[in-house]
Amino acid sequence: MSTAPTPKLPPFDPRDPIGLDDLLDPEDLAIRDTVRTWAADRVLPHIAEWYENGELPGIRELARELGALGALGMSLQGYGCAGATAVQYGLACLELEAADSGIRSLVSVQGSLAMYAIHRYGSEEQKQRWLPGMAAGETIGCFGLTEPDHGSDPAGLRTYARRDGGDWVLSGRKMWITNGSVAGVAVVWAQTGDSQDGSGIRGFVVPTDAPGFSAPEIRHKWSLRASVTSELILDEVRLPADAVLPGVTGLRGPLSCLSHARYGIVWGAMGAARSSFEAAVEYARSREQFGRPIGGFQLTQAKLADMAVELHKGILLAHHLGRRMDAGRLRPEQVSFGKLNNVREAIEICRTSRTILGANGISLEYPVMRHATNLESVLTYEGTVEMHQLVLGKALTGLDAFR
Repeated sequence: MSTAPTPKLPPFDPRDPIGLDDLLDPEDLAIRDTVRTWAADRVLPHIAEWYENGELPGIRELARELGALGALGMSLQGYGCAGATAVQYGLACLELEAADSGIRSLVSVQGSLAMYAIHRYGSEEQKQRWLPGMAAGETIGCFGLTEPDHGSDPAGLRTYARRDGGDWVLSGRKMWITNGSVAGVAVVWAQTGDSQDGSGIRGFVVPTDAPGFSAPEIRHKWSLRASVTSELILDEVRLPADAVLPGVTGLRGPLSCLSHARYGIVWGAMGAARSSFEAAVEYARSREQFGRPIGGFQLTQAKLADMAVELHKGILLAHHLGRRMDAGRLRPEQVSFGKLNNVREAIEICRTSRTILGANGISLEYPVMRHATNLESVLTYEGTVEMHQLVLGKALTGLDAFR
């Protein structure tokens, strides 16, 4: 009786401990590696300085380069967009946020919010006018939903659009708007009626050179410092009738855009976590205390093992949600599941990595503290922890606890 030889196992790869690359095809790997190489060349040599100075110099050039990579509106079809899969877009988000959350935010707001809104709900004229330039990075877009007094409850927003003859006239303010000060176009959501449930909310495509529109930059941030964050001021901004997005009315419009952007965060947060984890592993191998590398001590190894488990569980979750999106089966509640888990775990990985680096962990020579502070913003933007908990709580119980 003969037995088949036992197949030789591949070597253990510390960078891919559970073999997640097996889930990717050659095109997926090529896209991931292209974005990783671009980030290593164009962002990583400068990001500590940008972060320390609280600026993102050359943002327009970076946007054009990202457009040339196909990273803007990456998963959208036509109009100069790459038409990539959701998984490929997610891989790009992971690599961009491994460089810095601000870079991934630039791409997410451009593609998953501003471009997605126009692509899904805009007229053919709006799509032809704006999307090709945005896909190329020639025109930067922003997305105006959050207001000074309304974040988690967008149904109560106060920006108002009234009819005046054949025109619309917009008045109001938006806050914490990524890309606002450098945008050529803003997708702005405004009330058009007196409803209290958000049913009268409409989206408007607003050229930022329109009289009455201004976007002062928000300074003195301690998070997302290498990112342009702005206030939008709409002072009787007059728009033609065809500025409104014709394909949607009510909160369904902005919330669907947010769900698309949150999907990118599910991946992106794992990029920040991976960068911090890899810094901790490298440091633990070389830093000596008590006569040997600290990576040889049990407590340090326990930390590294726990971080590796959560990191790769999070990436596996992102892969699963991406496959569901590609199959047209991804629900908003599942996006909430991913954002809630992955951002929380990413912050914990950054904090634990900081303990391994000790005092060096607070230095911009290492990426750990920069990622940790960025993730404090990612934790609460596009849905706070509490809001995603309530989304899941309602889905699990059938009971609405929002009000």
